[in-house]
Amino acid sequence: MAGFLFALVHIDEVPQHIVQRGHNRQPCFFAEEDCHTYLHWLGEALHKEHCTLYAYALMTNHVHLLLTSKNAKTVPQLIIALGRRYVQYINTTYRRTGALWDSRYKSSLIQAEADLLACQRYIALNPVRADMVDDPAYYRRTSYRTNALAQSSTLITPHPLY
Repeated sequence: MAGFLFALVHIDEVPQHIVQRGHNRQPCFFAEEDCHTYLHWLGEALHKEHCTLYAYALMTNHVHLLLTSKNAKTVPQLIIALGRRYVQYINTTYRRTGALWDSRYKSSLIQAEADLLACQRYIALNPVRADMVDDPAYYRRTSYRTNALAQSSTLITPHPLY
């Protein structure tokens, strides 16, 4: 059904894997400062919308988030508000116009415990699969160091299964 956007399903307290891609798979992070800005605003949005983040990866042209919310209606609000704020920052900083993100983000419900761990592993290993690093510990734009190496983070809440 080309041309139709189907409603994304969000369920209270069920983890979701969110993927937001750069428009036409173009970069959405151009400098380390862009990543710091995005993560700072992500932290603010998580707090405002009462969401819990378990894992993330900021790739050059897309973002992975594994999160949950007590009220599933807040997840779209978080992603849309964060995306808009970040686009304004990028367009102002780099004197550009137009879309930064693809049409809309993708969301997958993670209902089984084994799937949650597999999703966390998938997110953590994304830079390795992209041949950016040999070891996920060397890629600074993920939650791998927090989850696997117990480094502290104000963004990440370790999932009890991990």
